[in-house]
Amino acid sequence: MTEWPATIEDEAALEEVLSRPDPALVADLARAPGDILVLGAAGKMGPTLCRQAKRADPARRVIAVARWTEEGLRARMESWGIETLAADLTDRAALAALPDAPNVVFMAARKFGSTGNEALTWAMNVLLPAMVAERYATSRIVFFSTGNVLPLVPVGSGGAGEDTAPSPIGDYAASCLGRERVFQHAAASRGTRCFGIRLNYAIDLRYGVLHDVATKVAAGTPVPLAMGHANVIWQGDANAWTLRALARADAICPILNVTGPETVSIRWLAREFGARFGRVPELTGIEAPDALLSNAARAFAQFGYPTVPLARMVDWVAGWVARGGRSLGKATKFEVRDGRF
Repeated sequence: MTEWPATIEDEAALEEVLSRPDPALVADLARAPGDILVLGAAGKMGPTLCRQAKRADPARRVIAVARWTEEGLRARMESWGIETLAADLTDRAALAALPDAPNVVFMAARKFGSTGNEALTWAMNVLLPAMVAERYATSRIVFFSTGNVLPLVPVGSGGAGEDTAPSPIGDYAASCLGRERVFQHAAASRGTRCFGIRLNYAIDLRYGVLHDVATKVAAGTPVPLAMGHANVIWQGDANAWTLRALARADAICPILNVTGPETVSIRWLAREFGARFGRVPELTGIEAPDALLSNAARAFAQFGYPTVPLARMVDWVAGWVARGGRSLGKATKFEVRDGRF
């Protein structure tokens, strides 16, 4: 069993914890030999996913591709032994010039800012995946999707499963379903080995549903309750499962819900943070009878349960916010019910 620290004091410690590999990851990566190419590696999850892969197999090449707009990130990743390349993936010539790799993790996507610029969202979330699927037709490809492709379901339902018919609300969710369909088509037409990760929601101490609620409680800002429940998973677990999925990529293009086992009450969460901060949270609205919830039972059957439990995540986030730890300034907007991001 992994020994987790009681608190996480700074970003160096956070990124070390986020990128810890476990024996299951080491074993599954051994079943998917060769270089790992991570496309869109500079987002919220990409840096620690790359580092986790490198720590799990230090002799393996891990190549991170991004535009590198965040100051210092590229150098930090290179200090971890990760090779970095700069490219605009929407440029066909730049995509063609990238190295071949037997393992590809596709993380490039667009969510926020979709409303008002829907055409760019569809280009990033559908056209670009089609280009990548064609360029890396003979590789194993693990790609990210989102639980937003599924409908809102009753809170007591246990969450939407993989067999639930997609019912995306808004352009962002619809374009993410388009991404799934593009990779499914590549698998069916060319035999490309693919695997989809329907994520809902990853937790870092600098962002995520827990961070959103904690910062509101700490600041005395009202916590909206209309989307009264959510699923969460530690980002390190989500990244590990993504890397382990490389060994499971297949021409049938399996797609799994990836999240934690709890249906988390936002009201309960606000009160938990309020107790830790010594204040009564301000709540607004009432819980709707349905929410964006995913059932990840199939993922648990393949990967086991998450290694970081909810209560520990709550403690870590509370400590981080109380100490004034850095925020990425990227709210999840988990409370949005109309699909407008």
